[in-house]
Amino acid sequence: MQMNTPPRSTIRLTRRGRLALIATGAVVAGTAVAVPLLSTEHKAPEAPKKPTALVIPEGWRASQVYEAVDKALALPAGTTRKTLPRAGLKLPADADGNPEGYLFPATYPLDGRTTPQALLAYMVDTANKRFNGAPVTAGAQRNAMNVYQAVTIASLVQAEAATKADMGKVARVVFNRLERGMPLQMDSTINYALNRSTVRTTESDTRIESPYNSYQRMGLPPTPIDNPGEEAMHAALSPTPGDWLYFVTVKPGDTRFTANYQEHVRNVAEFNRNRQSASAKAAG
Repeated sequence: MQMNTPPRSTIRLTRRGRLALIATGAVVAGTAVAVPLLSTEHKAPEAPKKPTALVIPEGWRASQVYEAVDKALALPAGTTRKTLPRAGLKLPADADGNPEGYLFPATYPLDGRTTPQALLAYMVDTANKRFNGAPVTAGAQRNAMNVYQAVTIASLVQAEAATKADMGKVARVVFNRLERGMPLQMDSTINYALNRSTVRTTESDTRIESPYNSYQRMGLPPTPIDNPGEEAMHAALSPTPGDWLYFVTVKPGDTRFTANYQEHVRNVAEFNRNRQSASAKAAG
């Protein structure tokens, strides 16, 4: 922890959660009905229709992708994760076999021959096509990093930015903190370490032992923390100019960025008041 860094108990960077559909294609449950043999008024029950496509939203973690593939292919839970060692995924060396960040968010077709290995390979191949082109490589080099590091920053941006318009500013906060030798102190990395999604991070949470604890450890997390989309990647490569070091979403649609710590403290206090008010109304 750097001496010029304010106490972590008072620093809170925002995080947004998201929910999305797992798969497209209706599933109709068939029920057997006893009818007269010669009846023409009743149709035989339809067989359940299998999904024809799998939608992977921006910002999903690998664990969510595995679960979605299992459900879409009607496989026992945990099947897709177990296929990783034999999936032959073409990942960068820095990934060390972990596909987090490279399961590209998109819509993937399904048919009766689709396997978990084929789906994962399709996702990684799509990510490589998006991330390994000349513009991405040049953008990473321009910011003194490699592509894998750029994907990692994009994953932070995807998790932290409340809106697409905020993505460039969030990316700038990441770069500004790294350049000043400050810990990132982002709640999204704590959530990843604890396998959860929440906007509330406690003091005890920031003391957990994990390489993803960006309150305790300097630099980027060891891997991406989700699978970012192209807009988050663009923000990581071309962050918005600014001197911001802090940000918090005070209320929906109102994310405040600042370089002034005292101003940030006031913004956080307003965020806490809004949250307490919302909780009181919900309880009432």
